[in-house]
Amino acid sequence: MDLLNNALGIHERALHARSQRLELLAQNIANADTPHFKARDIDFKKVMAGQMDQPMQATNSQHFSAGELPSNDGLVYRVPFNTSFDGNTVEMSVEQSNYGKASADYQATLSFLESRVSGIRKALRGE
Repeated sequence: MDLLNNALGIHERALHARSQRLELLAQNIANADTPHFKARDIDFKKVMAGQMDQPMQATNSQHFSAGELPSNDGLVYRVPFNTSFDGNTVEMSVEQSNYGKASADYQATLSFLESRVSGIRKALRGE
């Protein structure tokens, strides 16, 4: 199984992270009229940095700020451009824009995975 994971590379984990992001963005859109709902998103770079085999190393102790270490889940709350009276931070135009871009990113990652699987199939057939 490890051989298959190495063959697919990071794209399998990237696809999972992108899927989670699409779900969060869809929840934001669904709760656009819910009072006090806070829009959430996933910081893809932070999630993928947590998935890498080797953690990032600082070359100088001053490069990282002191205090609590960030979590690897990458979940962040979005700061709205315009405040609303009911405390909801969902901005429909921002969410729709982010959902469209996230959908395109998901399709691109899926395409990379598809080409990897196709290459493995060809190698197994001896083509």
